[in-house]
Amino acid sequence: MEKYQKVERPKESTPENEIRVSAQGRVQNYVAYAFSLFNDKGHKQISIKATGNAITKAVTLAEVLKRRVGGLHQNTSIHSMEMTDEYEPLEEGLDRVVTQRRVSVLEIVLSTDHLDENSPGYQPPLPQEQIQPLDPESVAQRGRGRGRGGRGRGRGRGGRGNAMGGYGSPHSDAEPSGEGEAAPAFVRGRGRGRGRGRGGRGRGGRGRGAPRFQQEQPQPHE
Repeated sequence: MEKYQKVERPKESTPENEIRVSAQGRVQNYVAYAFSLFNDKGHKQISIKATGNAITKAVTLAEVLKRRVGGLHQNTSIHSMEMTDEYEPLEEGLDRVVTQRRVSVLEIVLSTDHLDENSPGYQPPLPQEQIQPLDPESVAQRGRGRGRGGRGRGRGRGGRGNAMGGYGSPHSDAEPSGEGEAAPAFVRGRGRGRGRGRGGRGRGGRGRGAPRFQQEQPQPHE
């Protein structure tokens, strides 16, 4: 398929209270959005849907919500659906390729109202002692995500080896990382230290090896 490119399908409009979990999404972002649906927007029921590799993440999301929002009834269902993928050629003379595949779909409905208890996938709310309510302010901060800082604690340049072939000064303020232990005596040190300065991986300088001693010249007898 090197001579083809996949045609992007148009995005379908989904209800506000439907969460489609993807394999690339972060669970804490989904939790923050679901929490806002229940508390800020007044929804009494949400639907969580996932396919393929995202199914495990959808189950995790539902379990987290059940332990953070009290009184949630759950109904789980599994079905399959057929998906069509189209590929257009990148070179002239080639035909358009259409493939069909069937994928499994997991749908979890969480509701503060009662659901059908006779459904095979029904689960009652958890006991109140297992509920740990979320603070709305902390949820909002989690939903914003955390960016990468320009400077901070990263892998910095390793220190120069000491006379005994170590990885750096034992009195430095670098964190121990498991790689910075002192090497045996009379072994040259090459290593990576963890520094608090600029990011980037660097090689530690070579150790100086065993100390050299100047041989004393014999003095002539008078």
